[in-house]
Amino acid sequence: MTTTDRTPRTGDDRPTGASPAARGSAGAGMLADWLSARGDEDLVTLLELRPDLAVPLPASMAVLAARAEQRASVLRACEDLDTLDFAIIETLAVHGAAFPGRTAAPLPRKQLHKLLSDRVPAKTVDMSTARLTARALVWGTKELHLVAAAKDALPWQLGSTTELPDALTESEITEALTEIGPAERALLDKLAATGPRGRTRDAAPGTAPDRPIQRLLAHRLLNWVDAETVELPPAVGQVLRREPVTDPHALVPPHPTPVKHTAADVNAAAAGEVGELLRHCGDILEVLGAAPAPALRSGGLGVRELRRIAKQTGVDETRVGLLAEVLAAARLLDKGIPEPPPPDDSLDDSWAPTTTTDGWREHSPARRWVTLAHAWLELDRFPWMIGLRDANDKPLAALSMELRNMHAIRDRRAILSLLAEFPTGSAVSAADLARVLAWRQPRLRRHFHTEAVDRTLTEAATLGLVGRGALTSAGRALLHGPLTPGDPAVPEEALHNAESEMDSALPDPVDHVLVQADLTVIAPGPLVPDLQGRIALVADIESAGAATVYRIGETSVRRALDAGMTAAELHQLFTTHSRTPVPQSLTYLIDDVARRHGRLRAGIAQSFVRSEDPALLAEVLAAPVAEQLALRAVAPTVAISQATLAEVLDELRAAGFSPAGEDSSGAIVDLRPHGMRIPARPNTRNAWRPSLPSSEQLGQLVAELRAGERAAQAKSGQAVRSDGSRTSTAATMALLQLAVRVRRPVHIGYVDAQGVATQRIVEPLQVSGGQLNALDPVTGAVRNFTLHRIASVALVDQ
Repeated sequence: MTTTDRTPRTGDDRPTGASPAARGSAGAGMLADWLSARGDEDLVTLLELRPDLAVPLPASMAVLAARAEQRASVLRACEDLDTLDFAIIETLAVHGAAFPGRTAAPLPRKQLHKLLSDRVPAKTVDMSTARLTARALVWGTKELHLVAAAKDALPWQLGSTTELPDALTESEITEALTEIGPAERALLDKLAATGPRGRTRDAAPGTAPDRPIQRLLAHRLLNWVDAETVELPPAVGQVLRREPVTDPHALVPPHPTPVKHTAADVNAAAAGEVGELLRHCGDILEVLGAAPAPALRSGGLGVRELRRIAKQTGVDETRVGLLAEVLAAARLLDKGIPEPPPPDDSLDDSWAPTTTTDGWREHSPARRWVTLAHAWLELDRFPWMIGLRDANDKPLAALSMELRNMHAIRDRRAILSLLAEFPTGSAVSAADLARVLAWRQPRLRRHFHTEAVDRTLTEAATLGLVGRGALTSAGRALLHGPLTPGDPAVPEEALHNAESEMDSALPDPVDHVLVQADLTVIAPGPLVPDLQGRIALVADIESAGAATVYRIGETSVRRALDAGMTAAELHQLFTTHSRTPVPQSLTYLIDDVARRHGRLRAGIAQSFVRSEDPALLAEVLAAPVAEQLALRAVAPTVAISQATLAEVLDELRAAGFSPAGEDSSGAIVDLRPHGMRIPARPNTRNAWRPSLPSSEQLGQLVAELRAGERAAQAKSGQAVRSDGSRTSTAATMALLQLAVRVRRPVHIGYVDAQGVATQRIVEPLQVSGGQLNALDPVTGAVRNFTLHRIASVALVDQ
């Protein structure tokens, strides 16, 4: 069976005997007259809803009307329409109100109410009609016209709304799919993926009933078209593609029943996720700081590196991919040449933390969270697509360009905004959200298939915006925040509100630990930053969670001593902050390591080794490590080496000694590696996001449009007292000087240096030196015009 995609045709509704240009100009003229009668606020609203109409600025209402009827612009304007809006469009089209058309005639509003009265009240119809009127898709007051191109925007076949439905319901389709075999299911899957229509000889009458096509026809999973053609019903295709099933005849939106939770439970669940989120992000940055991940040729993060990071951090690979995307969006992770460069001196790009990472770590948990959550909310990519197959059957890599999607931000915000419409603590399933979104935006229903909605909610839960399936208080505050941080046009109060909400939800940090006899330290909650840093220095994490377990060993104590802490400070740390008695074994361990630590001192000579105990230095010089480091005694207590200080320390420790590094003044220095970094780049606005004009700017555009209309009328002689033609330069000068004296506006035709001719109305102020100084009534600015470039001039009535 071969498949063919089909676009529904509604017939030729063009008026007979008229050329396309004549029909288009007639339609634009009717719409232009209606637009001219609209108020300035209505026109500003139109340009806000359809910004493409204002670029470039239309010269007249006729131009604006012609643009409003263009098919591409109409399709864009219809993307946000709901099922009821399309039902009105379809009803107007079926009853011949689409202009231009062979028998086009407006449909009375009362008749529209009557046609839809069995499914929706008249008040709701009027509200929907107002939305269509604001977009100039429908015009008129009592008599309604429809832009003809709007018929092409219908998300279903013409007649699906006005005719009674005769198809299987979603539950009936699901039951019928369980009754067919693999061969029949394969045919349905092919039609669902390639196109609704297929050609096959098995559709002919008299074919054996056990053939797959005949079995599907019997189950009503296929519709018969002719002896060689069958068609997949739209609802069946939606079920097979896991899209929400839309019913064009249902003009009332679905009302799912949410599961109720208390706001405290939702916020507490999210706070637990945020704790894990921040810890895992820190671990990923630490791993990549120690060993940056080479970037693929396509720029992404390879599967091998993803697995390495997952193994070293103990985080699931799927979660690592998501967090890597979020960290990159927050400018905490970037691709480039790290500093210092990797040991292999590779000049290839690698993924490594940026220089902003260290500052981010110093912030409070709530501040760190709001950085990550906002980055995910404004991420123009779909992290949940990592691992899916592309057109070449290759897996999509994390941080690759293939994950970018211009609809990602819009779709993500649509899902969360819908969830925010429900009362606080309301959990709504992904299937219910998808069904409501499909009703609200049926042209975009494929963007909201159940899997996409479910994975988006899963990511939101990982980021702490959703808890127990409901939107958190911090998520609500962040969702209504600015689209871009630092945007001067939008205040950042929402970001601060979200941070405050999350700060309230997170458990208060504790300033104490519980030291156990087995040399483990239990933190019963998140520690205050200062204590967290000192405990992490003297102990290693054994298990993390709501209560973190640390283990103290000889290596960890030596690490704290290498960082400059003394034995007395370590004793004081546990004595002050432990709610349990400090075990004697810990006291002995600290004293024993401290007694041996630092008896040898290494510095830079290239390097030197010194000790107050000549016998200890003699022991070092007699060991094999002295030959490896080429140590040479220059005094009973000092030896030098050409090896680096870090190499001297590592080799001496490997040989069983406990040296400490010191600077030129003899103070112990912290020589631990701090990881590689990439210089941070400025967080600029996404290039694809259009910069839309403000309401004030649109108001100026409308004023210019009105001025253009007056200029066009003036040119046609409707408001001009002189003939407007320029017979000579002297005549032009005389008319302009007259306008200056009597303070009258004029309509001028002007040709600029590039040869572009424009028409405008100005108020002349002065004529001298071959220049006209005139006030632009739209912008209020004074402009200069070269006299010999003024092609025509005429006085305009005030």
